[in-house]
Amino acid sequence: MATLGHLPDLWDVVLADYDEEMGSSRFVREGALEDRVAYVRKLTGKPVVCVGRFTSPDSMLGQVKRGVVDLVGAARPSIADPFLPNKVREGRLEDIRECIGCNICYAHDFRGAALRCTQNPTMGEEWRSGWHPERVPAGTGGSVLIVGAGPAGLEAAHIWQRGYEVALADMAGEAGGRVSHESRLPGLAEWARVRDYRLSQIKRMPNVTLYLGSTMTAPDVRSFGADYVLIATGAHWRRDGVGRSHARPITALDAAGVYTPDDVFAGRLPQGEVLVFDDDHYYLGPTIALKLASAGVQVRYVTSEGRAGSWSQYTQEQERTQRALIELGVDIDVNVALVAFERSHATLSCVFSGRTRSVAASAVVLVTSRVADETLYRALVGEGNDEQPINSLARPGPDAVTRIGDCLQPAMIANAVYSGHRAARELGSIDGNPRRERVLIQAGP
Repeated sequence: MATLGHLPDLWDVVLADYDEEMGSSRFVREGALEDRVAYVRKLTGKPVVCVGRFTSPDSMLGQVKRGVVDLVGAARPSIADPFLPNKVREGRLEDIRECIGCNICYAHDFRGAALRCTQNPTMGEEWRSGWHPERVPAGTGGSVLIVGAGPAGLEAAHIWQRGYEVALADMAGEAGGRVSHESRLPGLAEWARVRDYRLSQIKRMPNVTLYLGSTMTAPDVRSFGADYVLIATGAHWRRDGVGRSHARPITALDAAGVYTPDDVFAGRLPQGEVLVFDDDHYYLGPTIALKLASAGVQVRYVTSEGRAGSWSQYTQEQERTQRALIELGVDIDVNVALVAFERSHATLSCVFSGRTRSVAASAVVLVTSRVADETLYRALVGEGNDEQPINSLARPGPDAVTRIGDCLQPAMIANAVYSGHRAARELGSIDGNPRRERVLIQAGP
């Protein structure tokens, strides 16, 4: 580089280690490549451009002013907000939809699937559905009640430039739902932007009112008299073991020692020798294990996959996840499933041979699967009735009730945001937005 440094007009600095260059916010801080980029600039004396998961305009400007870089590459931040440069230029910093560094975009790209973004639900739908990241079609008027201020409910409420009068109610004392809970786990603080960005937008919308600490029953919803109702009441984690490994509940479970992520979120932390059974395979099982281990709890992490947080290989986090567990002294058992827990011990079964063995455990945390909290929805539409999406109704009315987010189908936060956005964007449209798939034209006879 010392020999060739003067030849190019511009150096684009790329790291061979994608775990760092494409690192997620769980393990890599914003602008983490500064030292190495500054070295290249000093060595060559030429302008340098580099990425580094920049999300804040202040961070970008800071590195430019310090002479670290001359140009900032913003790939993931531009996925989260394609109009990032314009908003910086216009001084609209509060309108920037900052990337949370979850790497869901990279995961979809890595798997050859249509790109998705947790912060920007229009990603991948610009042509297929005609969705613009900043503009939504005018509404038909009327009122909307959204029950649940989690990621789906907040997203549905915050795009109400459409002209509806919107009431957003949540039984909790804070908005955010699962985002607020999960962002308090180790490494997930930046995920709170999913909540904070939408709340900041809602506060500036005179036609949107947020009611916290408001438990809505079916009679409450009916008496409210809204033209449309979106049910975004979320989901809860199962405590019977049903998940990937078990199609039926585990019969031998000592209920007194069984915990779920919801218990951890509520501050009910197990003590003693704790076994975390991760049948979910993404970030939640490992981060709960890290939280408990950091609090001094003796933790054994058990997964039915061959690696800790195996799905996070797609988000460039798996190796760091396993390393973090090892460094905190967490015992790791892979390719085994929890099949029984009784008082002081748990029984593990090999996923290949079925061979069992016993390990010490005074409590277990089950990270297996979730169940939609659809009690309110069922009370409104009738038990066992098929859902009638709001965009299929010819006219608004008390029957215009639909589920969104985890209440419809428990999934990733990105899916919940997408669900809320689609419901809000298509509200009042009889046919919804037509999909602009490729048209095949057949030649004449």
